[in-house]
Formats: sequence, C-alpha cells, structure tokens
Amino acid sequence: MATEISTLGEFGLIKHLTDSIELKNAETRYGVGDDCAILQYGENKDILVTTDMLMEGVHFDLTYIPFKHLGYKAAMVNLSDIYAMGGSPKQITVSIALSKRFGIEDMEDFYAGLRLACEAHGVDIIGGDTTSSRTGLAISITAIGEVEKESAIYRNGAKETDLICVSGDLGAAYMGLQLLEREKDVYYKQIETAKTDIERMAISQPDFSGREYLLERQMKPEARRDILEQLRQAGIRPTAMIDISDGLSSELLHICTQSKCGCRIYEERIPIDYQTAVMCEEMNMNLTTAAMNGGEDYELLFTVPIADHEKIEQMKDVKLIGHITKQDLGCALITRDGSEFELKAQGWNPLT
Repeated sequence: MATEISTLGEFGLIKHLTDSIELKNAETRYGVGDDCAILQYGENKDILVTTDMLMEGVHFDLTYIPFKHLGYKAAMVNLSDIYAMGGSPKQITVSIALSKRFGIEDMEDFYAGLRLACEAHGVDIIGGDTTSSRTGLAISITAIGEVEKESAIYRNGAKETDLICVSGDLGAAYMGLQLLEREKDVYYKQIETAKTDIERMAISQPDFSGREYLLERQMKPEARRDILEQLRQAGIRPTAMIDISDGLSSELLHICTQSKCGCRIYEERIPIDYQTAVMCEEMNMNLTTAAMNGGEDYELLFTVPIADHEKIEQMKDVKLIGHITKQDLGCALITRDGSEFELKAQGWNPLT
C-alpha cells in the first residue's frame, strides 16, 4: 500500500527525496534547502536559481484572479526568492501547460502581467516551454539572479540574541483570499437558486469597497527589493533571511531548524493592517492566527545582530518582532497577556 504524501508534507517530502543527493560539480555551491540554489561560475558573482510551480485549483482560482494579475503574481513569487537570498534577479524562464478552454487573448493578458512585473524589476524573460494540459492551467517559472561572491544570505545563520525582524504587514493576503472565497460561494449560490433569466440578471456583483488592500495583497503581491536596498544603505547584513510564502510560523521554524536555535516572538509586535483586523472580526477569525499562518505575504523575515537594533528601529516598513534564543528553549509566541505558546508549522501546505 502506498504511503500518502500528506504524511510528510511539502518540505518533509523534499527532504525525504533529496537527503541522499551528493553534489558532484564544483560549480554547485549550495543545492536543496533554501530559497535558491547557488552556482559559482565567475570570480566575483554567485548565481542564484529558483523554481516555483503554480497549479490551477491548488495555487490559484480563475474564477476571481484575472490573467494579468496571475502573470504578475507568478513572476513576483519567484523574484521574492531571489531577494530572500540577498540577490538581484536577472532572468526568468516561463513554462505553461494549458487546456483547450484557454484562448490566445488569455495568454496575452497573462504575459502582459508577467512583463509588467519583470520590467519593474529589470528582469529579462529568456525562454521556457508550452505544452497541452488535460486538467487546466499549470505554470512553472525559473528565476535566475546574482549575488556578490560569498554574500548570499541563508536560512541557517541566525545566532542567539539576534533580533527577529519582518517587513510590511502580515495576514492581509490570507484575508483577501478568504474574502474572495466567501464572495465566490455567495455568487454561485445565487446562480443555483435563480429560476428565470430575470433572476439571473438580477444577481448582484460583490462590493469590495474598503477592502481593496486585501485584494491587492492576494492578487498583486510585491517582492521587497526596497527592503534589501534599505538594509544595504544602513550597512546591515542579516544573519538569516527567508520570504514569507507559507506563513510566519512556518518560515520562522525553517530558520530556527536550519540555524539550530530557538526563538521568542511577541504577539503585540506582529504588524497587521487595519483592513486585515476588520476582516478577521467580520469573519469571526482569530487575527493572530491569520497573521502567523495565512501565508502569501511575500514579506521578508530576517535576523540581525543585536548591535543593529538602533539601525533597524530607523528603517521604514520594518518591524522588530522578537529575538533568537538557545535551541533548547524552543520556539514560542508570547501573547499580550504574557502567556507562552509553542510555535507550530501551521502555514499553507499544498500537499495536504
């Protein structure tokens, strides 16, 4: 009887399949285990390579995401991985599998969004592949970037007493998704109950006024190149860094596991936008849970030496949320009332 993949989860499966792989080429400096692989071919630069696959029905729903937004997002999630290593993206390749229900105009819109993202970050589209699909749309993008030799920022460099920092705010993308899913359900229920053409014509479109930020965070995320630039200007070199794709709790545990350390983060310091808080209250959801586990924020989570405390405090759109501890102290969230809860990787998992 086959073992279900969900028993391992996404990262457990990757570790299971790649643990015994030995790197044979001197140019392969770092393989599986971080946001990017690192190749070294020149004397001054290291090459960063990362790949993401997006599957219809798993990673996106064409009921509510336009093709242009999908193209933009598909590019950004890859560029974010390059920035998470401290690098600069340079090129992407794009592979698409699509069924007959899609037309040329759909792909033109997809590429319009893709090009918009690439132009904003100075990235070239250099190739890829296109094939047919019997199950919908699949998108695979490989991003290539560069970083100064020996300057890549890994997940495994956090040290005891380091400060834990995060850019932007958390949970908005997740609540944007919840909003879209709720309105989709309402829309389809109206269609199901409509008996006549007049009733179908009277079906109301959702009103998203006042929730625009949540929708933008879900459908048009921005890779945080600006945060890297601020860090460089301030003379700060993070000891570890990762982008938040699967949720703050999951990403922080990746850093702590690979750095062999523990952590303490404080609920009251987690940055949350007002629209996120309002949406959580409206949907009767726990605000901290949404911020910790929602995912798709594509913000940067990083650690810095405690000596950089004053510099971090002066940075725009960066929040100090906790500190690194000894490994035997474990990883915990300190609530507003001083209670301590163990962090668990409850972020999004595509293989469950």
